[in-house]
Amino acid sequence: MLRAFLNLITEHILLITPQTRLYEVISYFIYDVIKILLLLSVIIFIVSVLRTFLPKEKIKAILAKRHPFWGHLLAGLFGVITPFCSCSAVPLFLGFIETGVPLGVTFTFLIASPMINEIALALLFSLFGLKVAGMYIVSGLVIAMLAGWVIGKFKAEGLLVDSWLCAS
Repeated sequence: MLRAFLNLITEHILLITPQTRLYEVISYFIYDVIKILLLLSVIIFIVSVLRTFLPKEKIKAILAKRHPFWGHLLAGLFGVITPFCSCSAVPLFLGFIETGVPLGVTFTFLIASPMINEIALALLFSLFGLKVAGMYIVSGLVIAMLAGWVIGKFKAEGLLVDSWLCAS
């Protein structure tokens, strides 16, 4: 169905002949735009539902009230299990900021989410085995946690108070 839609746009509306490089580029671009819009719509809907039924205090208690190491580890693990690219992880990131989760912990999530990709993990596991796949997860998690910890040391939460992020 999507292929027929892409053919309609490229061949009949834009009048680009098939089997040309321009046809492939335009088709790929339209396909990616549709895919990303659908993904963002689903992610924003899920985040809205979670924000409706999961109280802000509970999220903050899980990620912020514990020892900073555990907060960073939990945020990083949550980033690992979420199949989001950076563009769809941003709504969750903003939700964490609005709930008062420390900035460093939120950046740990934001860095881990696109860095540790499930598709890359499956490929590494199938091509190189469990050891390499495990090293990929551990190294990505450590990098995200260290970067979040460094960002947290800047104590930049005060800079967000007057911004549109924390207007509520």
